[in-house]
Formats: sequence, structure tokens, C-alpha cells
Amino acid sequence: MNTIEQTIQQIERFIHKIGQKFPACDECDIVTDIHVCANQDTGELLAYDDNENEITRCVIEQWIGNTDDNFYDRITLQLRKIFKREAEIVDHLGILKPYSFVLESDERMPIAELYLADDDTVIIDGDLMPGLDKDFDDFLSKLMQE
Repeated sequence: MNTIEQTIQQIERFIHKIGQKFPACDECDIVTDIHVCANQDTGELLAYDDNENEITRCVIEQWIGNTDDNFYDRITLQLRKIFKREAEIVDHLGILKPYSFVLESDERMPIAELYLADDDTVIIDGDLMPGLDKDFDDFLSKLMQE
């Protein structure tokens, strides 16, 4: 799936709307995650808070009726790039840090963390500590052998 300029603009507007709902201020809202739900049938992109209150929504025309099995993998990469480009907005939301943007399927199942902001720490691409699961499993195996 090639990202067309219209798709990029729609996602940028989506991020700007989130920024408008949570402008930088002294009294921060307590939100730990902003859930970003994508639907490949309708093309809808929806953002909601921890209490399932809708923040904003839009329709990404390029995504409507997409039957690609790798849909979520591909849009994860697209969304991460755009979130990184829009870091000036995403990093300065009126939300108590740390907070993250989590991509979810249309059934609201978590797929990927898109962006995590925690004052001086910003994680855009994947896990905070890659390989931690394997290291932990190796540690437990070694411990059980002793």
C-alpha cells in the first residue's frame, strides 16, 4: 500500500484534532493512553481515551475496503512516521506524562504501541526494551535448573 498525500493529510488533521482536545496547559488531564482504532472495512480512524470517550474520528479513503492481510502492519509504519513528524503536537499534549498512543483493531484489540512520551523519553518504534521477554525466559530457565 503506497501512502498517498491525501492519506497523510487526513492523518495529520486527525493528530491536530487530538492536539486541539488536549491543548498544553498547567492542569493536565489524567489519561494514560490514547487509543487509535483503525477499521479496514470502513476506513475509519477513531481516537478515544481510557474511558472510551471519543476524541476524534476521520475516514481514510485509501483504507476503505482494504483486504490486505498485512493491513495493520503497514498502517503501523505509516502512523509511526506521521506521529514522529507531528512530534511538536504529540509531545506537548495537556496530558499527564507518561502517555502513549496505542493502535487497536476494529474489535479494539491492541496491535502496536505507536508513540510513547515521558518527559525526556520518547519511544516511537516498538518496545522500550527489545528482547526483554527472551532475557526473562532465559533467566527463569536458568533459575529452574539450579
